[in-house]
Amino acid sequence: MNSAIRLGADIGGTFTDIALDCRGQMFSTKVLTNYAAPEQSILDGIDVVLADAGITPADLEIVIHGTTLATNALIERRGAHTALITTEGFRDVIEMRTENRFEQYDLNLRLPTPLIPREDRFPVKGRISAQGEELQPLDEAALAELADRIAADGFGAVAIGFIHSYMNPAHEQRAREIIAAKTDVPISISAEVSPQMREFERFNTVCANAYVRPQMQDYLTRLQVRLKEMGAACPVFMIHSGGGLIGVDTAADFPVRLVESGPAGGAIFAADVAQRFGLEKVVSYDMGGTTAKICLIEDFAPKTARTFEVARTYRFCKGSGMPISIPVIEMIEIGAGGGSLAWVDAMGRIQTGPESAASEPGPACYQRGGERPAITDADLALGKLDPDNFAGGAIKLSAAKAEAAISREVGEKLNLATEAAAFGIVEVVDENMANAARVHAVENGKNISDNIMIAFGGAAPLHASRLCEKLGIDQCLIPSGAGVGSAIGFLKAPFGYEALTSQVVRIADFDPARINALLDELKSTAEKFVREGSTGKIQREITAFMRYVGQGWEIPVNLPDRPFNDDDAGWLRDAFREAYARFFGRAIDGLDGLEIEIVTFSVKAQDERPAPEPHQLVVGRPGPFNGASRDVFDPSKGRMVATSIIERADLPPGARISGPAIITERETSTVVTSPFDAVMQTDGSLLLTRKEVQA
Repeated sequence: MNSAIRLGADIGGTFTDIALDCRGQMFSTKVLTNYAAPEQSILDGIDVVLADAGITPADLEIVIHGTTLATNALIERRGAHTALITTEGFRDVIEMRTENRFEQYDLNLRLPTPLIPREDRFPVKGRISAQGEELQPLDEAALAELADRIAADGFGAVAIGFIHSYMNPAHEQRAREIIAAKTDVPISISAEVSPQMREFERFNTVCANAYVRPQMQDYLTRLQVRLKEMGAACPVFMIHSGGGLIGVDTAADFPVRLVESGPAGGAIFAADVAQRFGLEKVVSYDMGGTTAKICLIEDFAPKTARTFEVARTYRFCKGSGMPISIPVIEMIEIGAGGGSLAWVDAMGRIQTGPESAASEPGPACYQRGGERPAITDADLALGKLDPDNFAGGAIKLSAAKAEAAISREVGEKLNLATEAAAFGIVEVVDENMANAARVHAVENGKNISDNIMIAFGGAAPLHASRLCEKLGIDQCLIPSGAGVGSAIGFLKAPFGYEALTSQVVRIADFDPARINALLDELKSTAEKFVREGSTGKIQREITAFMRYVGQGWEIPVNLPDRPFNDDDAGWLRDAFREAYARFFGRAIDGLDGLEIEIVTFSVKAQDERPAPEPHQLVVGRPGPFNGASRDVFDPSKGRMVATSIIERADLPPGARISGPAIITERETSTVVTSPFDAVMQTDGSLLLTRKEVQA
């Protein structure tokens, strides 16, 4: 692995991060994201790291890319004009949703607007049963007429979602053939995008895939052409939401798999750090320029799920976002980044986000035309940032513009001094992140304070110690390369893919031949994607999602990787009962006639990755570190205090710095608040530890 020259590129809403592993030596940089031509940001960053490493584009052996472009297109509704073709009677599924009220007592509750408006949703006759049998033939004549209308009305993409297509995709496949014969727009079918039961989630997922597909296909094509033009002839792979690598062609066909690709790299990065130090309970905190992501990591693996929500709109409540039904590393994401804009609402409260200044025009202090205050402006006004050394000196910040924007938009409206207004902005965003972390932990039945935090991203180290204060977390690791953590995580990701399908099988009707054939097909599908980029040994993880008949939701049950036989029906019952008892305290099948069924099968395949070199956390020793000093706002004292400014590169392993202090590096700065000390670890990580815990 150390002999390879590998490059990770992460396009975020504000910055594009580049990490180059050149035969075991890491080089990195951050450049502002170019919204008009996102690929240009990658090329600009590549030029920087290649020059630092003293190599040429031709020396690159692999490029691994993750991006928030698909996510942002969904959140900002900047996708293609998309048509949804669905079964007659199911036109309004994506608008009716599940009819759950995510906030029971809010009389003015507003549901998120569906991705595709009603006038662009077209029902056709034809029906597949829940057992996969054809109940009504597909109306091919109506589809042919519809194809003419789609071509004439200038639609840019088509989504096809029919009832029960996960059991039998024949109608969706035939509909695609008819539409494709008369149009040349990309067509997505739900049986390929998300072959799982539950119409709302499946229909919404295929709509999202179709909605962003033209934009992502164009972008990925441009990226490959531009890389070849600069002399990089190496293969390009994408990291998907589940944390594995896939080929560009697959990513272009299924761009919804990329919706959480950048954050997935960050979770992999944090999991690698957790494994390095043997930390079994970790909460990762990734804050960039546009969003903040919180993820629980247990036993060195991020928590995963089969569905997640984009853009929760109501106090982080589950059900208030846009559901995407694909394998994903589970996390909660909020509009809280360095570029998130601060404002005062009608009730006189300071609010932050979700709107972001992003890279264009950026926060007011960037001097690129932005006039509204962002979190970065508040951090600068509070002394956390060096205006002459931001992003390694590549961006010169204006404290005067930051303070003017804060005073105009917040201070004057609330009769607050600029310093107090800036502190209010930062406290609000920190409290929003703390609330999101608490919600995520509670939803997963966890106590957030039991975890060690791993913080990364350009803005997270600035806020991590204060966030730990609010959450009652005693220790936080800031890894080496934290400012470009997601891009480094790409370099540690396996080639992997999870194939799954819903097939309802009652244990009483267990047919081992059918199950073996189904799993063999899923294994073949998953391994095909792995072999796009790896010839190494493949690991497989097989899961059945099971429930008692009549229940609404399933729990995961791990299955052995071997052929099943007639005797395994009893084994499956016992395995489900044990898993159910772990989740809910006891099994409940003592009731007469209560049967068990499998709803969905999953096969996750990935190539083996080498384990990171183990390290032990060190307590460290205090020492004289004479550096610069500047006034920084201290939340515990409520005023500016003289604070040590220390270069991270100057700290030897074991060095302990007592807060308040700021430890600076090229891509970020770590703020050590008064209650914490920072200790340099043997691998270059910084360990923040609460003072009373050390005592």
